[in-house]
Amino acid sequence: MTSSSVRLGRRRLLQAAAAAAAAALALPMHALAANARPRAAADLSKFSSRARAIVERALIIDMLAPLRLDLREDAYAFALTEQQVADFRLSGIDVFHNSWGLGGPDARERVAEHLAGWHGFIARRSDLFTLVGQAGDLDRAKREGKIAVISGVQNAEHFRHKEDVKFFHGLGLRCAQLTYNSQTVIGSGSTEREDGGLSDYGVEIVAEMEKVGMLIDVSHCGERTTLDAIELAKGPIAITHSNCRALNDHPRLKSDEAIRKLAAKGGVMGITGVRMFVGAKEPTTLDSLVDHIDHVARLVGIEHVGIGSDADLYGYDALPADQLKALKASYKASYGFRERIDIEGFDRPTKIFELTQALIRRGYGDGDIEAVLGGNFRRLLGQVWR
Repeated sequence: MTSSSVRLGRRRLLQAAAAAAAAALALPMHALAANARPRAAADLSKFSSRARAIVERALIIDMLAPLRLDLREDAYAFALTEQQVADFRLSGIDVFHNSWGLGGPDARERVAEHLAGWHGFIARRSDLFTLVGQAGDLDRAKREGKIAVISGVQNAEHFRHKEDVKFFHGLGLRCAQLTYNSQTVIGSGSTEREDGGLSDYGVEIVAEMEKVGMLIDVSHCGERTTLDAIELAKGPIAITHSNCRALNDHPRLKSDEAIRKLAAKGGVMGITGVRMFVGAKEPTTLDSLVDHIDHVARLVGIEHVGIGSDADLYGYDALPADQLKALKASYKASYGFRERIDIEGFDRPTKIFELTQALIRRGYGDGDIEAVLGGNFRRLLGQVWR
């Protein structure tokens, strides 16, 4: 998810907001406001020593984790508070894939602006963050106690010509979805009425992304487009953030066929904590999320499943009411939003500790947990980025 709107874009969505909401939208989001009341430091002692040791030891990669959920155009311009810095450090997440859904006729310019803005944000806090250019940067950041940031976009409409793939790679883009939810000149999104698969131009883009070493992501693609991309790619690709349709019949989720074919090429699927992607009805819990990890592990092996939470450290439900309403309104009814978007326990800076504890309860060994938390995506990125 993590998009205010692909068709309208964040700028258009905010312009469409009611005038009464303007003042509220001008305020920083919950837990990100400069004058927010600091929360008490999270108590990690409630987690087992085993869980804490795993999180400390593992290279933890969240393959869809915007640094800040905020619909303002200049969200990257607002400095972090001391509490936010503490929350990033506390989280245990070593790598954030900072990615948004950006599209439309001005996608090329908007994506360039997006990259420039967030790269500036990262540079201003070089004590905390480091920008990723190659796989070795992930390991270096871990050694240096910094958080690595992967620059991504949840669409590919900014590739107006195949040469743009190399251009954006040069700007630091390391992962791109082929489509968001809608039809583009490349292929079909997951909520389109018909899915015609990859176009001839889409085939060219897949080849060009592999040529420059940019990770291909099909998280929001329709079924036929997903299968085409897996088949036509020479090497492994990713589903950075989706869940299993066998457990929840939602158009944004992936079939067993797609998961099997992804794994056969060496790809990895990240499981998301977005509530309506986890379960169709209540109760939808953290254990429900682990059910999706279980399903992929049983279907194709533990080495093909990871985490792509599709949220920042605080979750969607922490957004100001006006932003949350606008966000929900920008998607088709088939998305099936319920009152809450986040899952209890997976909506806070300690969510990786919560998940690790849940995996331990489910009976996973330390090595398998470390693979799910980041080892599998580290292997994939090492293969793709060159």
